[in-house]
Amino acid sequence: MSNQPSRRAAIKNMVAGTAALGTTGLLSSFGLAGPGTGDQKLTPLKGNIHHSVCRWCYGDIPLEDFCIAVKKIGIPAIDLVGPADWPVLKRHGIYSSMCNGAEISLTKGWNHLEYHATLIKNYTEHIGLVAKAGYKNLICFSGNREGMDEETGWKNCVAGLKQIIGLAEQQGVTIHMELLNSKINHPDQMCDNTKWGVELVKRVGSANFKLLYDIYHMQIDEGDVIRTIQDHHQYFGHYHTGGVPGRHEIDETQELYYPAIMKAILATGFSDYVAQEFVPSWPDKLKALEQGVRICDV
Repeated sequence: MSNQPSRRAAIKNMVAGTAALGTTGLLSSFGLAGPGTGDQKLTPLKGNIHHSVCRWCYGDIPLEDFCIAVKKIGIPAIDLVGPADWPVLKRHGIYSSMCNGAEISLTKGWNHLEYHATLIKNYTEHIGLVAKAGYKNLICFSGNREGMDEETGWKNCVAGLKQIIGLAEQQGVTIHMELLNSKINHPDQMCDNTKWGVELVKRVGSANFKLLYDIYHMQIDEGDVIRTIQDHHQYFGHYHTGGVPGRHEIDETQELYYPAIMKAILATGFSDYVAQEFVPSWPDKLKALEQGVRICDV
């Protein structure tokens, strides 16, 4: 008979240890306590991750107030802000890390030829505005499939994007197509998996066209997040976070372990922005944001 402890005994010891650790121990592994613990003095951010936050998740907070709050947390940038609001960001020394406003919608994108005239006009104007403002990232979307096969989608997107990418290169602006899940949030979205997005980047063939790898969306549609980042990081120009399931806090209440994901991103040499894009469920939304940033600050 083996002298090694039985599997049953090992599991029993693990359960006892977990019970003794308690909720505080679990939360501390993410670097910050939960919503009912009150304020605590926090150490400065490490500076390895360039933090950002998506504006729409905090739309009920006036932008002026939001800029003050994120600066206090240590976040230097805000995602998904258009030209009309850039002056507010500039007043507070906040960078617009992923600009928007050129797109028609999430469902009407580059994969349908009938939208090209409008999109080319919009993106031509916005590329100039982004560059003039001193920014460099502008978001775009594939649009819904509506019965379209993948090859047609690739060809249509390339045909349209090639008409603006030369200007983007001249102006030092990178166009990012976001990967969105089609299982829960965006049914019928064409750019809903890394394989399709990477093939599009290859066909466009420009360093100024990349993917916005949304960790929340891709966990839902394909999983294997860290391996995907390791294998395809050269095609990713920006990252978004979010808890799965539910798109809430990125702490122990969800299935992803963000410290490991952030370390994997850093290991690729990535030096652009990682933006928090979860919808806070805590009464104190800014405290939840602070927690998310601390979790990712590896």
